[in-house]
Amino acid sequence: VADRSGCQRTMGLHCVLILCLFSGWTVGYKQGDNVTLYVNKVGPYHNPQETYHYYTLPVCRPEKVHHKSLSLGEVLDGDRMAESLYHIRFRENVEKKTLCQLTLSEKQVDELREAIEELFYFEFVLDDIPIWGFVGYIEESGFLPHSHKVGLWTHLDFNIEYNGNSVIFANVSVKDVKPVPLEEGAGAAVGGVGVGGGSLTVTHTYSVRWFESSLTHSRRAERLRDYSFFPKTLEIHWLSIINSLVLVVLLLGFVIIILMRVLKNDFARYNVEEEGGCDDLDQGDNGWKIIHTDVFRFPPYKSLLCAVLGVGAQFLTLATAIILMALLGMFNVHRHGAINSAAIVLYALTSCVSGYVSCSFYTQINGQRWVWNIILTSSLFSAPLFLTWSVVNSIHWWSGSTQALPATTVLLLLGAWVLVGFPLTVIGGIVGKNRAGSFQAPCRTRNIARQIPTQPWYKHTAVHMAIGGFTVKLDFLLYYIFATVWGREHYTLYGILLCVFAILLSVGACISVALTYFLLSGEDYRWWWRSVLSTGSTGLFIFVYSVFYYRNRSSMSGLVQSTEFFGYSLLTAMVFTLMLGSVSFWASLAFIRYIYRSLKMD
Repeated sequence: VADRSGCQRTMGLHCVLILCLFSGWTVGYKQGDNVTLYVNKVGPYHNPQETYHYYTLPVCRPEKVHHKSLSLGEVLDGDRMAESLYHIRFRENVEKKTLCQLTLSEKQVDELREAIEELFYFEFVLDDIPIWGFVGYIEESGFLPHSHKVGLWTHLDFNIEYNGNSVIFANVSVKDVKPVPLEEGAGAAVGGVGVGGGSLTVTHTYSVRWFESSLTHSRRAERLRDYSFFPKTLEIHWLSIINSLVLVVLLLGFVIIILMRVLKNDFARYNVEEEGGCDDLDQGDNGWKIIHTDVFRFPPYKSLLCAVLGVGAQFLTLATAIILMALLGMFNVHRHGAINSAAIVLYALTSCVSGYVSCSFYTQINGQRWVWNIILTSSLFSAPLFLTWSVVNSIHWWSGSTQALPATTVLLLLGAWVLVGFPLTVIGGIVGKNRAGSFQAPCRTRNIARQIPTQPWYKHTAVHMAIGGFTVKLDFLLYYIFATVWGREHYTLYGILLCVFAILLSVGACISVALTYFLLSGEDYRWWWRSVLSTGSTGLFIFVYSVFYYRNRSSMSGLVQSTEFFGYSLLTAMVFTLMLGSVSFWASLAFIRYIYRSLKMD
């Protein structure tokens, strides 16, 4: 069984890299056709990423378990779909049909009690529609005496909506159904449930009812969005969004207007004397003009800086592509893990962007070890990602969670990086090296560096990082992202997300330019790394917000969920650091070239 399911899963994974990116197709049924119900996973209600295979619980299962071929995104999402014993036929009602009869040992009863006390829910899948329900029932009442009751749901009512020959929606209910009490140690017989020798015999039944719906198949995602089994944490506060956007746009306008007025006065003061070369401009002057012979002095750690810029450009391309694909409707709500699959494919394909940008700029600033630069670029994010994944996956494997990736998926991801990602990085680096031109600095750089005067405290790196990171950080955007990634809801306002993403990059660029100007005005020409860190520090604020979200906005707990949350939150913060740091650097470089080119120097 394991070999067969492994082969099926492997075949599905090879096909998914293209198929999963599209919205799917309509499945048509005739009356009486079999509609397969897959059992998927179970887990604690408040821990979205702590999931286990449904058949790890003592429940009704077939003699041979046949797994469904899964896409890459479904495997990454922790899905492990398998065929069930439920027999559902299209538009045929069923009333209290026996599923199976189980004799539970004392250990199995304890397993069910523990799962129910941890609020375990189950997930089934019917025609790509997820169906959720609780494994059992728990009731706490009274203080003296204290009552603690745990019950198992042994009957499920499936309510399925259809339109024409397609399934629109499905859910499960336990209305008017009494749970079977699970006493400590499989105690006395209750409610027609047989007990003997420390064992407990239960009979599982189910009913199926079909209802006609007016929604078409193309609009069935709306029905799923309106259904709420999990808590609705993702509430769209339009007033808050509009208010934040207006404030950000006003801030952007004020920074641009003030900066342009200051520069206009500087140009008028510095260009009074139109004669004289570059070497005569620092006679009796101060401010950013006096450091014209040092401002383009290349920074230390060239290779690392170029790698940051390259990987940041890659993630900028990746994020833009995913948002545009979502706007085009390429991600179906019912297609499990579609965005995960798209992100992996695009990450591999956009590796050429990181190699090209990194090696091209590295050649421009007279870098010599371009081979080492390509290796550093390819491993700057992939190495921390692999290390984090190794720790998280090991903990999932130790706990038996379905979030632990199988060997076939690990080999597939490794092959995607070795055969696609890394070669494209090398190709992009070679093309960038061969097509790189000169640096094109408006002023020449002296051999001896100018001494930098003592700077006031408000111009130190830490202060600029705090100003840039706090200004760029958008709380309302972070809330929606965290509620989507670490919750179980789907964010569908991709137009708003694209608008906010563009504003985020614009604010980062303007803040970086303003902080760079203040730095140069103090005759400090060390702007290269400062421009990256000024808004790249947003990643640090994002990680701090993740701690706040974990403690105050979620009910997550436990080693498994906590490790995954903080591990991948740290990677998310790193992505924002690289992406915003790259944008802020190029904005600062363009600004510096502009102001020094505008000086009248013969």
